[in-house]
Amino acid sequence: MSTALIVVIVVVVLALLALLAVLPRLRESARIRRRENELGRRRERVVGEYREDATVREQRAAQAERRARAAEQEAQRERERAQIGHQKAELHEQGLADHELIEDDERHRFRGTSAVEDPAAQAEDTDGAGATPAEQGAPQRSV
Repeated sequence: MSTALIVVIVVVVLALLALLAVLPRLRESARIRRRENELGRRRERVVGEYREDATVREQRAAQAERRARAAEQEAQRERERAQIGHQKAELHEQGLADHELIEDDERHRFRGTSAVEDPAAQAEDTDGAGATPAEQGAPQRSV
């Protein structure tokens, strides 16, 4: 055999041995790349699901906040109505709102009470110009 043929055979055998030695590493690298790609796709899917869920929850939270603000406003209105009720009760308790208890057609029956003032008593207290002596700065007379 010629030396050239032996060199060619040795080179081919060495190339095949090198290929056989490198081939498992190449396969392993390809397998790892495929797994990494699969993990990347799974990550993207899960990230999308979490973001979608977070968006829905943010919307629900915003709605709940709006409902809470409306409920707070309603509670404030109720507190104000209750305060008005307490104030009206105090006025009635002190006799300062008796006029609200009398209908227009009943005024003649309650004339002279705290509910309906006596027109004659009003005429005595004024000077004709509609001002009472106290409003004019004059000393009041005792009755």
